[in-house]
Amino acid sequence: MSWPVELSIALRYLRPRRTFVSVITVLSVLGVTIGVAVLIIVIAVMEGFEQRLSEKVIGFNAHLVVSSSDLLRNAEQVTETIHSPKHPEVLAASPYVMGPVLVEFAGRITAPVIKGVPANREDAVIPLHKYIISGDYELRGLTVLVGEEWAKRNMALPGDKLLIYAPGHLAVLREAQRSGQKVAILPSEYLITGVFRTGLFDYDLNFFVTSLENAQQLYNLGDGVHGINVRVKDPLTVFTLAKQLHTELKPPLMARTWMDLNKPLFTAIATERSMMTFILFFIVIVAAFGLCSTLITITVQKSREIGALKALGARDSQIRLIFSWYGFIVGLLGSALGVACGLVALHYRNPFRHFLDRTFGITVFPADVYNFAELPAVVHPETVAYIALAAVILCVLAALIPAQTAAKLAPARALRYE
Repeated sequence: MSWPVELSIALRYLRPRRTFVSVITVLSVLGVTIGVAVLIIVIAVMEGFEQRLSEKVIGFNAHLVVSSSDLLRNAEQVTETIHSPKHPEVLAASPYVMGPVLVEFAGRITAPVIKGVPANREDAVIPLHKYIISGDYELRGLTVLVGEEWAKRNMALPGDKLLIYAPGHLAVLREAQRSGQKVAILPSEYLITGVFRTGLFDYDLNFFVTSLENAQQLYNLGDGVHGINVRVKDPLTVFTLAKQLHTELKPPLMARTWMDLNKPLFTAIATERSMMTFILFFIVIVAAFGLCSTLITITVQKSREIGALKALGARDSQIRLIFSWYGFIVGLLGSALGVACGLVALHYRNPFRHFLDRTFGITVFPADVYNFAELPAVVHPETVAYIALAAVILCVLAALIPAQTAAKLAPARALRYE
């Protein structure tokens, strides 16, 4: 099967002839290759970062939280409504108490958030025991679990004791003042039984975990709680359950998903990913401008040949098609090489990262900041296809201007001095 004449001429222009045009053509292909590869790498890493972050957020938090603007006193009744046969996707539901406290340890004062959960070792909602890296998961009595970053900064170990000042102590002071008594506020002494690591810097630095009874006492809540933690079979389908609970539960009760509770974090990641994609796409646009300049140069250098073709009866549409084929081939070749380079770079991303760290001391994606031992990446085939297709289309569009210029070239003018 013979090639179309337009495609044959375009391929002839692409052949390396050790001319300035061939060098520009190679640079245009390389520009498209680099742009496509960088886009694939950045988007895959950002997708992987978001997915790993979601896994860590979901692991330490409930999939859905039912809370109220006021204290929740009928926790058992609300739990039964949530964990009913009407909602088979619900795996477990349990009450919680969470709020800031002041902690004194080794002469230092910090202000973490304390989270009170059921003291059962096999908590079905938030399996905290799997995060313990030192000590034991023990919440009976006046005990507390601390995050790894907090323990490192304060040089705390399991078996150490700390003092906790909470709103419950202020309530005692207010009652004493009303009765005219003078009392001293004595903090509660807690024993550190374990250190946990969630993989998220904020959680490992600013969160403590204790039993629900201890948290209720620290906040002087009696039998009240701040809300109900809910775990479902599929965290990605929790939004439907949240809408159902909004209609079943009476105000001021509200249901919020894990995405709602961490909306600023995931919004920031999504915005950063969009901006990075937008900015890096300019690499492909610059490559398209390079291709446009290449075709303009070809138009000038090949004006005699274009004039001869038109004198022999070539139509304007055929001349345009020659340059369109040229842009399509450059875009297709650059996109194919870019996809290959991007996928290879993603496959060897962590060995290359370790090589830079060992050889040059360049730390890419430091673990002590991002809490990921390895650089995450998620490759979606449809995303790769969209990037490659966009690069090809952009190259074809870049070829339209020189194609129109070549099509308007008059044969008599082109052959006048030949």
